[in-house]
Amino acid sequence: MSFLRSLLFSTPLIALATIVLGTCSVVAGWFDPSGRTQHALARVWGRILLAVSFIRVRVEGLENLDPHGHYVFVSNHTSYMDIPALLTLLPYQFRFFAKSGLYRIPFLGTHLRRAGHLPVDRSSPRASLKSMSEGARIVAQRGVSVLLFPEGGRAPEGLRAFKEGAAYIAIKAAVPVVPMALVGMRQLLPMGSIHLRSGRATLRIGHPIPTAGMKIAARDTLTTRLYAEVSALIGGPLQPTL
Repeated sequence: MSFLRSLLFSTPLIALATIVLGTCSVVAGWFDPSGRTQHALARVWGRILLAVSFIRVRVEGLENLDPHGHYVFVSNHTSYMDIPALLTLLPYQFRFFAKSGLYRIPFLGTHLRRAGHLPVDRSSPRASLKSMSEGARIVAQRGVSVLLFPEGGRAPEGLRAFKEGAAYIAIKAAVPVVPMALVGMRQLLPMGSIHLRSGRATLRIGHPIPTAGMKIAARDTLTTRLYAEVSALIGGPLQPTL
């Protein structure tokens, strides 16, 4: 029954919402180079996707954050529904990093560029470092937060080892980095599955970790701490899954 509901109800509405709001976002990009209008549209898109999928996500720990602050947000990544959930629940202007290949896709690439999101080319360390530095500049100069999935992609199970990009950006921008964990989302849309299940999930937000005064050389230590904090929020093991 849930599979038929997903196929006949949720999936068509998700596609429609994506087309309509994606088109609005591309048009808005011609008038708002800041990306703020596009982000507002993306939040509406996220709410619609959760609603038509019958997914309810509770947030815990939002009180840990300054409503007027800007941060480097770090989260585990378990499902394609993670981004709609984070857009819906985080009341901040933030940009995220996307694989460079997505920018070559017609329409999607235009949206990502005009909304101010950042490409990451994992095949080129130099290009990746340039993207990280641009992320730090955006946070420091424009007062916009950034979101990273430091595992480098969705994990089918467990929590994979973190890459150092989030720590690098937070230290370089001298802003707090916030560990977060999405719990229960993997079960609603597992990696490799097209069966979208209804249900409940939780976004847990940890305490911001200050980085003011830290040296770039401390990024490895900070990355290790972030892994431990996210793992504790999930309630999982402290050893990374390779």
